[in-house]
Amino acid sequence: MAMTTKGSMKTSQRPLSRNPEWWSKDQDSAWERVKDALHRDWEQTKHDFGGNAPDLNQDVGDTVSQAAGKQSIPPENVPNYEELEPAVRYGYGARMHYGERYPEWNDDLDRELRADWPEDYDKSRNAIRYGWSYSELAAKNPNLPR
Repeated sequence: MAMTTKGSMKTSQRPLSRNPEWWSKDQDSAWERVKDALHRDWEQTKHDFGGNAPDLNQDVGDTVSQAAGKQSIPPENVPNYEELEPAVRYGYGARMHYGERYPEWNDDLDRELRADWPEDYDKSRNAIRYGWSYSELAAKNPNLPR
């Protein structure tokens, strides 16, 4: 796992061992614009549901503004999103690729994504679906980056 420094926080990055054939620079570019905002949103959600994560005072407006680059993203206290980032990234890019053929998440899409995912799909499925859902939201909201 590679270590990078983000602000004053060190983060680990676990890249996908391979991208699906359909993955392009468009997916990479779009993902880079939204991943930090999603990271903070994820940490806030853990807090909101009673987890040990700190309250970041992050709401939907913050996430949208951060994803659009209109608001800076403060440093984290609990850096465990990095473990899930590859799966969330994959789901985000998959929605861009499969969205027209599968406008809704369904069993057929789930099978296709399982076939492309190089890791334990069952363990990663919720994070993949989270990325898919965010990408779907971004496609419908002109204020979110795509």
